[in-house]
Amino acid sequence: MIGPPGGGKSMLAERLPGLLPDLTPREALEVSMVHSVAGLLDGGRLVMRPPFRAPHHSASMAAISGGGNRARPGEVSLAHRGVLFMDEMPEFPRATLEALRQPLEAGQTTVSRAAAHVTYPARFQLIGALNPCRCGYLGDAARECGRAPRCGEDYQSRLSGPLLDRIDLVIEITPLSPKELSWAPPGEASAVVAARVAAARAQQRQRYGEAGPATNAEAPGDFLRLTPEAKDFLEKAATQLRLSARGFTRAMRVGRTIADLAGRAEVQKSHVAEALAYRHKVKKVAAF
Repeated sequence: MIGPPGGGKSMLAERLPGLLPDLTPREALEVSMVHSVAGLLDGGRLVMRPPFRAPHHSASMAAISGGGNRARPGEVSLAHRGVLFMDEMPEFPRATLEALRQPLEAGQTTVSRAAAHVTYPARFQLIGALNPCRCGYLGDAARECGRAPRCGEDYQSRLSGPLLDRIDLVIEITPLSPKELSWAPPGEASAVVAARVAAARAQQRQRYGEAGPATNAEAPGDFLRLTPEAKDFLEKAATQLRLSARGFTRAMRVGRTIADLAGRAEVQKSHVAEALAYRHKVKKVAAF
């Protein structure tokens, strides 16, 4: 999520765990084992809700990826089957950000020490929040700094291309005026959205079976059921947008999830178009 300070990025990220369904028994056992190793299991009870972890940007690489004398799990593993929120993402050290690439790809992370090599699960949803530039007001002529727009390019370039290629959704958070906040109509209740998410997850479990992938994010392409029109559109768009093989596959998975949320059995062209619209817009943001 990208937008100026006070736009609601942190608030939206903190709401996401409440929209996710309870962990399945297998997932609860996985998460509880990691938290037990870290000494964070409250009263010996299983963790039944998706965890939410929000490390500060001053956290060390060992705190994020895991490490220390006893090769303890880091934040990426403590967020397993839940959400890892990185506020002010470009402020994290470059090496720490690049260390996210392995768990985002493989769903696990390996902590290597002289005495032991330990592999922990790390299948999480990453949410990154950033301002458009260091001062936060790029595009606002009355408030932006004297280095605009170069300050925005320099700030956003702290996120490397390989890392961005592993991020499926990029959304712009536009600030609301006081009048818009005062007169905004009621939106959907969280319970309504959570029910829609639960229904989509139930469709995925039925599609893949108990022994199959837990979510669309882990599913191979032949399980995603794109219509011929949607597949042809994706192939042409991927060529024009010069998507990597990873970006191509991830666009299919996002399209499948959009279709699930809409209650559709097959992925239509409109679902793929929406998935593609979310990719790789960080460097293009110029104003709000």
